[in-house]
Amino acid sequence: MNGVTIATPLTKLVGVRHPIVQTGMGWVAGPRLVSATANAGALGILASATMTPDQLRAAVREVRSRTDAPFGVNLRADAGDAAERVRIIVEEGVRVASFALAPSRELIARLKDAGVIVIPSIGARRHAEKVAAWGADAVLVQGGEGGGHTGNVATTVLLPQVVDAVDLPVVAAGGFFEGRGLVAALAYGAAGVAMGTRFLLTSDSTVPRAVQARYLQASVQDVTVTTKVDGLPHRMLRSELVDTLERSGRTAALLRAVRHAASFRKLSGLSWARMVRDGLAMKHGKELTWSQVLLAANTPMLLRASMVDGRTDLGVMASGQVAGLIEDLPSCAELVERIMAEAHTALGRLPQAT
Repeated sequence: MNGVTIATPLTKLVGVRHPIVQTGMGWVAGPRLVSATANAGALGILASATMTPDQLRAAVREVRSRTDAPFGVNLRADAGDAAERVRIIVEEGVRVASFALAPSRELIARLKDAGVIVIPSIGARRHAEKVAAWGADAVLVQGGEGGGHTGNVATTVLLPQVVDAVDLPVVAAGGFFEGRGLVAALAYGAAGVAMGTRFLLTSDSTVPRAVQARYLQASVQDVTVTTKVDGLPHRMLRSELVDTLERSGRTAALLRAVRHAASFRKLSGLSWARMVRDGLAMKHGKELTWSQVLLAANTPMLLRASMVDGRTDLGVMASGQVAGLIEDLPSCAELVERIMAEAHTALGRLPQAT
């Protein structure tokens, strides 16, 4: 270890050595990746959306058996069982709760009353202002370069807006993969960076090596944004399925969605009514077709096909634009050490003010 550390409001808030966060990616951010990240001195976030409540509790306990370092759990604020998952987090003594969408005032209050640090993910200044007023401890702001569901405002435009709007530690996400980016984010006023794709592409990731190879082979132009998966802008690698969805008419898309939904229902144990409710909850005011509502409810199944089963022809591969710049699969420890060393070098090369 090179011993390089940079103390920020984030490291002080959550008790980690380095201002780096591994995001909660469904089917990817499991106990192995999260514990490896935590042991490397960064903040690992366990993805709970693809787990049942019982699986979540077991996963939390497995992470704790692998590390004594702080870690967090990511939740879907609009999930029907969000309150139950919050209860598990509280009972298991998890340090941090992050949210893919802004949680309600009531969920924030319940977590804070239990001593849990609350870090919602937001995509607009007004959302940051709202959760700050409700008592969030920090915010994670993702620009349009980020993978998965994303907006259309670049991190370099969105980040300073949020930093100026709230008196909270701000974590920058979207477009980060090395030390120069960390320094740039700190210069904007962020307290750290969050990375998904970069941690997906580590040797500690459980993603099949053949799928990781697809990411490593991708150029920046191979990362696209489509609304054909679930009706919302979704950044991912271009694949056979994405191409098919973009060519499909409504009838073919609906039939495909029903097949995927049936598979996900069997895997998750959810009822059809619950899946439709979850799909409708993800609309966020958008006009979606029924195929998109069903796909919104079972997008985790499309991710599982690639991230777990290795079927890139049947699944989607959420990806940030930085996939086109990543060329190797270091361990989490090697990655974090490298980023901190790069950041130290970058800081040393900055011109001195006179």
